[in-house]
Amino acid sequence: MQTTKEQALSSDELARFHAQGYFGPFTVYDVEEMKALWRRERLLMLDRSHAIYQDEYATSGNTNIANYDRHLDSEFLARHVGRQEIVDRVSSVLGPDLLCWRTEFFPKYPGDEGTDWHQADTFANASGKPQIVWPDEVKKFGGTITVWTAFTEANVDTGCLQFIPGTHERMMYDENKVMSYNPGAINATEKEGVRRGFFGYDYRELQIDPDWKPEEQRAVSIVLRPGQAVMFWSTLQHASHPHSGKTDEMRLGFASRYVPTAVKIYPDTDVIEEYGGSVSLERYGAVLVAGEDRYGHNTLATRTTRGHVFDHR
Repeated sequence: MQTTKEQALSSDELARFHAQGYFGPFTVYDVEEMKALWRRERLLMLDRSHAIYQDEYATSGNTNIANYDRHLDSEFLARHVGRQEIVDRVSSVLGPDLLCWRTEFFPKYPGDEGTDWHQADTFANASGKPQIVWPDEVKKFGGTITVWTAFTEANVDTGCLQFIPGTHERMMYDENKVMSYNPGAINATEKEGVRRGFFGYDYRELQIDPDWKPEEQRAVSIVLRPGQAVMFWSTLQHASHPHSGKTDEMRLGFASRYVPTAVKIYPDTDVIEEYGGSVSLERYGAVLVAGEDRYGHNTLATRTTRGHVFDHR
């Protein structure tokens, strides 16, 4: 599926991506450019008046849904999801017709726990309902390609990502199970020496083999400077370190998730059900960032709620 676009992965890079399940770091913005952009944009992001999720549940700020899909109202984030540095690389894996189906902020504050080891194929892990469904003829892929861009320093002390290379082709978790939401629970992994959680869930509830443990001795830490990114299959076993608190700076990552246009997004549902509640998808639309949509499965957004037209390659 490799393209001839300027920023596409080389044949060696593509082979490495298929073997490891991830590629990076690569540069999307210069360090100082990213710092300057985020100083400005973080203030603008406080205005949620045009965000697509407006109900009390989404705007409370107490759940991760409050961080979803701000590219649909923010011009900066709308431009980001269509950046050539990102889209060309993702298209070299997924093909020329490409949707951005979701974005999320991932903040980690001084003293915050790490994120549990996890994998995601259909993203049904919290609700029991698949959020993305690949057609059977290409199901060997599954999941989504996530591009995780560091808006601040992401290192071991601030809670950077960890991957276990080569684990993206076999799911160790059953997403047909439904996790119980208990935001006040203390994750038992603290007893094993690492403070980890999963936004109020215990991801181990989904394990196919309850006695299985990730091979953490093979894990690699993905250190990113502001403006750098890493792309990876969501089916890759990944986690994050805790924020050590050695610095007062939060770690902030922005994840943009991509699928081919053949994939059905939020099939047979009009709500997102996660984190103890739900939000309406009435104003949601996937964004065509490359090629064309020959399937018509999904509602598409052509511009932000503030009128900015999405970039397209």
